[in-house]
Amino acid sequence: MPAPASDLSITRIVAAPLLGESPKGGWSHEIRPEDSVHTLIAVHTSAGITGFGSVFTNGGLVQAGLKVLEPLVIGENALEPERVTEKLHQNTFWMGRGGTLTHVISGIDIALWDILGKALGQPVGRLLGGVHRSRVRPYCSLLMEEPERMADVIGPFREAGFRAFKIGWGPFGRHDDARLDEAIIRAARDAAGPDADLLVDAGGSDAWWKPGLKWAIRTSHMLADYRVGWFEEALRPDALDDFVELRRQSPVPIAGGEVLTRRQAFTPFLVRGAFDIVQPDVTKVGGISEQRRIAWMANEFGVQYVGHGWNTALGVAADLQLAAALPHVDYVEFIGGSPYVDGILAEPFRLDDQGNLEIPMRPGLGVDLDPDRVARYTPNAADLFAP
Repeated sequence: MPAPASDLSITRIVAAPLLGESPKGGWSHEIRPEDSVHTLIAVHTSAGITGFGSVFTNGGLVQAGLKVLEPLVIGENALEPERVTEKLHQNTFWMGRGGTLTHVISGIDIALWDILGKALGQPVGRLLGGVHRSRVRPYCSLLMEEPERMADVIGPFREAGFRAFKIGWGPFGRHDDARLDEAIIRAARDAAGPDADLLVDAGGSDAWWKPGLKWAIRTSHMLADYRVGWFEEALRPDALDDFVELRRQSPVPIAGGEVLTRRQAFTPFLVRGAFDIVQPDVTKVGGISEQRRIAWMANEFGVQYVGHGWNTALGVAADLQLAAALPHVDYVEFIGGSPYVDGILAEPFRLDDQGNLEIPMRPGLGVDLDPDRVARYTPNAADLFAP
């Protein structure tokens, strides 16, 4: 039975850093398995209903951020995610809007939507406005390698049933070698097959990204020859004028925005026409509440929305609920082979025979964490689940 609203005050918030199996990011300063870059959050309530969220941020930063946010959130009504998280934004923006606190608020917001759905017996997607679809295509996000290795990278996931692939980072664009870049894309297309969707992420948010506008324009024309669906992060993330010009000249759609946070940062990119596809990350942009605002704003500008909450199973679950609730969503991102996605749920995600994911229609985010599996990757799993 749904709990009365008066019984759903927030009593405690727990952060659990994920460690030991952090997947490579393709960054120039590479992630080690023992590094903490993804963190789970649990919001506990007086009614015993717990909501779970995810943050794409170092666990120590999340725990520090909670010390700042807890006085503002403990005792609040857990059934009011948009009001509560906007309260957190409004009372902390002067401490650094868009940084650690915004990231932590993202995880809290996701967890509050999970609580609201569980309390009302409804999936989050329906509470966000309605269910436009029951399935959506995941693109398997994989790192680029040298051309001779791309078949080994893509092949197992094609065999597993994926029909859309995004390859990114690695050596692409980093050696000032157009022939190498094209050889990587050619090998990826061959491995994915002629019928698969192929997307390319240059990784322009890497430290000291060097390739500029002229490289991006030339490369976009090469990608068109291989029927690439979009060109992502081709430039440094703040190069607004260059993104506008790249979109004007590129024969393939231009995607970006994963490092931007809160809707205010997205506004100039949408107003200026910098993107064909915008990719806010629900685990750092401000949560489901903020992601929905950005997605609807993009829709008004005719820009496609694709979520970027790929980093844990809870980020994927949040993106799936948003995919249900928004009218024009073709994809969700799904990192290939990460235990933090495949290895922490009681019932892992499964592809259908068309390479699509079913959007969970159970209450809340529609997924259940497995405490024993989570305990493999965090030292304080018990705190996460304890009432």
